[in-house]
Amino acid sequence: MTAMTSRVTIVTGASRGIGRAIATRAAVDGATVVAAARDRNATDVVKEIKMAGGTAHLATVDVTDAESVVQMVNNVVKEFGRIDVLVNNAGITRDQLLMRMKKEDWDAVLQTNLTGAFICSQAVLRSMVRQRFGRIITVSSVVGQMGNAGQVNYAASKAGLIGFSKSLAREVASRNITVNVVTPGIIETDMTQNITASDREEWLSKVPLGRLGVPDDVAAAVCFLASDAAAYVTGQVLGVNGGMYM
Repeated sequence: MTAMTSRVTIVTGASRGIGRAIATRAAVDGATVVAAARDRNATDVVKEIKMAGGTAHLATVDVTDAESVVQMVNNVVKEFGRIDVLVNNAGITRDQLLMRMKKEDWDAVLQTNLTGAFICSQAVLRSMVRQRFGRIITVSSVVGQMGNAGQVNYAASKAGLIGFSKSLAREVASRNITVNVVTPGIIETDMTQNITASDREEWLSKVPLGRLGVPDDVAAAVCFLASDAAAYVTGQVLGVNGGMYM
């Protein structure tokens, strides 16, 4: 029996990068994966999981649209009878110095990264409370812990996820629902492909392990927190950053 056998697991932002790695790793660990993304963008990862012998289903959803999220959750419960794990991974960036930042870019980042996690977590809680079991894991960022120039909106949203998760962990612990946060450092994804060579060297100089992370590093941490091995872990922040922030 693998670590997440038959656990119905929703992963938002599952179409690429960290979300794709989480969905794939969860399937390898035995989960029934619901790969959620906008505009059917997670089709490829669903096909990949199925070709490898795993179980995956596509969900087209916009995490900023409460009606869309509730419909997805209702469909999952109707089909599988339960939701065991929610991974709040969907996120965007709109980087700019504060003096030049447009309010719509502030709003978009907070709405997707922070409010999206609120909407999704609220939507799955009724099922988790009823079954007296659940795992909610939210992907924040090292930037939410240490800040970064040009990312006040992103840092605020990711720091907010930590406070949100700690508070929710206290609310639902009596129902055997754990709530934890993973904070990746600099990970090799589409978001970091545009980093200049000089910026890459600067970032690497801040990482004691001497390399950038890969999506699988984050996926392993998320799937640990979703497993029985982490049954006594809640309200915690697990840094996956190579020692960049301690």
